[in-house]
Amino acid sequence: MVLTDTADKIKSMEIRGAGRIARAAALALSEHAGSIESTDIASFSNEMKRAADLIAGTRPTAVSLPNAVNIVMASMAQATTVAEAKMAIGSKAFEFVQSSKNAVERIGKIGARNIRDGDVVLTHCNSEAALACLIEARRSGKDFTVFATEVRPRNQGLLTIRVLNEAGIKTNFIVDSAVRSFINEIDLVITGADAITVNGAVVNKIGTSQIALAAHEARTNFIVAAETYKFAPRTILGEQVEIEERPASEVLPDEMAKNLPYVTVRNPVFDVTPAEYVDLIITESGAIPPQMAYIIIRDYLGWDISEFGKEFDIDHHD
Repeated sequence: MVLTDTADKIKSMEIRGAGRIARAAALALSEHAGSIESTDIASFSNEMKRAADLIAGTRPTAVSLPNAVNIVMASMAQATTVAEAKMAIGSKAFEFVQSSKNAVERIGKIGARNIRDGDVVLTHCNSEAALACLIEARRSGKDFTVFATEVRPRNQGLLTIRVLNEAGIKTNFIVDSAVRSFINEIDLVITGADAITVNGAVVNKIGTSQIALAAHEARTNFIVAAETYKFAPRTILGEQVEIEERPASEVLPDEMAKNLPYVTVRNPVFDVTPAEYVDLIITESGAIPPQMAYIIIRDYLGWDISEFGKEFDIDHHD
């Protein structure tokens, strides 16, 4: 089944990257809707909710995933028949995928304007949006050099350097712990994001916060490239983004671990970079300071504090 296959691939990181995850989830929901044989709208809705919960629960930190699921699922709210619901879901899923791809292209064009001829740029992890900025800058004729990190323990940096190499961009490949040694040579840092909170804090691949701290100390600009659907609406409520921890075997092979009974491996996939270390967030809707994250959540994702009032029995009347 496409749905469970996609869920497994997202969970195992065969499908990785917040944008790719979101697009895969939207398409999987659309295909699943088309496979449901029930003609009863209530039964159909229940099955789609089960499917949405299954796929949304695969990666707890990547906010793009539940946002994509919510966007697709909301499309069937006004449907009175299964046929209408299927059509609405299919249309919204296609629209979301196209919008996501267009967002990356738009971010690339905006981000490229921040890269100057002769710059040395550092990037971390394998962000579509961050890479789009670099590739667009190269396409526009700018000559610059990139430092790309290894990104332990999954080595996503190998994917990044292949993309940069294909684009003809001169690249230095370094281990994560070497960033501080090179930070004074860096003119600009560009990373992606898996989630951005209401106060502008950025949740991204583990190691990002250390890079941001080093950049802050060196007075090097730190830019985040992220689609609007990576902003986390529920942080309006004070909810924290759950930081995923993955299996110890990604860091220490099981054969070795069994001989180290007093050793516990901690393998968080993401960390949180405070807003004060972020100079600019580039979205498809424009570049904003991190302090304006709430505007994106309110105006582009359509969430406001009043949307959550019912959950807390908030009385908005005098």
